[in-house]
Amino acid sequence: MKIVAVTSCAGGIAHTYMAAEALQKAAKRAGDEIKVEIQGSMGVEHELTQEEIESADLVIWVADIAIMKAERFQNVKVIEAIPHDAIADANKVLHKAKREAGLI
Repeated sequence: MKIVAVTSCAGGIAHTYMAAEALQKAAKRAGDEIKVEIQGSMGVEHELTQEEIESADLVIWVADIAIMKAERFQNVKVIEAIPHDAIADANKVLHKAKREAGLI
């Protein structure tokens, strides 16, 4: 499965990066392909292209603040979670997102 995600937290430092890493590890274990855009204190890193967003099987926002350039996602279904949950159990977040998206 092809997944794209955006991570962002209020501080834009630790939880943003920790959530991204947790999602990447969980997706790899599940055999999924993932690209994570990080919106942190350093700005936007690994910015998703419109093509990547629209061709993804699953789009997840893991954020507790507003996502920058959210209009890029207006034509796709976005599943939302919070950074704390992804850090605590990214496998559960991915499974729940897949279920909410009707993929399992």
